[in-house]
Amino acid sequence: MKKLLTLAFSIAMLASCNQKVDKGSFTVNGQLKNAANQQVYLEQLFFSNQAPEVVDTAEIRDGRFALKGRAKEEGMFRIRLEKEPSGFIFINDVQSLQFEADLKDPSLSGPVFHSKANGILKQFITELNTRSEQMQQASQQVNSGNDSLAKAADQSLQVLSVNYQNYILKFIDTVSDPVVAIFALGYTQQVDQGLLGQSITKLGSRFPNHQGVASVMTQYNQYMSQMKAQQEKAAQQTKRPGVGDMAPDFSMNDPQGKPFSLSQLKGQYVLVDFWASWCGPCRGENPNVVAAYQKFKDKNFTVLGVSLDEDKAGWVKAIEKDKLDWKQISDLKGWGCAAVSLYGFDGIPYNVLLDPNGKIIATELRGEYLHLKLAEVLGK
Repeated sequence: MKKLLTLAFSIAMLASCNQKVDKGSFTVNGQLKNAANQQVYLEQLFFSNQAPEVVDTAEIRDGRFALKGRAKEEGMFRIRLEKEPSGFIFINDVQSLQFEADLKDPSLSGPVFHSKANGILKQFITELNTRSEQMQQASQQVNSGNDSLAKAADQSLQVLSVNYQNYILKFIDTVSDPVVAIFALGYTQQVDQGLLGQSITKLGSRFPNHQGVASVMTQYNQYMSQMKAQQEKAAQQTKRPGVGDMAPDFSMNDPQGKPFSLSQLKGQYVLVDFWASWCGPCRGENPNVVAAYQKFKDKNFTVLGVSLDEDKAGWVKAIEKDKLDWKQISDLKGWGCAAVSLYGFDGIPYNVLLDPNGKIIATELRGEYLHLKLAEVLGK
């Protein structure tokens, strides 16, 4: 998790989608089965830190209601109920929108907004949900304890992960609605940033008159300029050890309070994994590291987890929950961790792979690339 927001998350959160040609007012006529009579709110959602804005309020009577809004272009809106936790997001791509749902039907296929853009949005969300469930099932099998099943599941998980990322990029590059494309950017946290940048550039070419897309590109360019400046500043302050350099040694305490040094693992291939319990991308990558550890631990390979936590209880709980069965250490100083300045990184998860002599042979190995590099070095 970057100290700044990750690129994909920043783009998705900062890009505003309410600046196209003035489409004027629009209405939503809803039929909501099994809904008690209550207030219903029409809210405009923003791809920024701005809170949702209520633009109309109406009464649900016998499951029916009508809401009115006004927007300069297609944007993201939500129907929110007074007495229910349910909320329904939609795009205002037509001036009169029909909506149907049943509060007793929790499935993704239940609610329907009858318009082209909303059909595309629903198809995208449904497909992502299906792919996510497949990856979750494969991940569970990897950690099942059955070696033959785990090996097959590990290969399946790698393929599913790559296909998931490729699907999102292809969707962004080909979807006919710019609002749905910008929405899809919010799911690109694990996508290669170079490929993501190409997709954002393509959006500008495909929708040259869409100010929402222009905003995305502006934010992207600003972010890249900031990152470049930070990287240059960091390079001036400290040299990040790279491939071919000897890994700097350091010592910190394990959860039992006993000191442990990186040099104690000399003679093995070691993945030094910098992470933290509060880091969402780190926790998302942990199952992949667990799978790699289980696959290669009998080939003179191990992992050393170095946490940037400050709260010991949260750190220990995350170790147990994510089943991180290798050595874990931390000085509990957060970003003041001594290893940060030694290794010169400014975002986590970050890792370095060391050979038995303590020399760095690879850095920033995530997803399938971790497995591929370990297979190259250690054999399949």
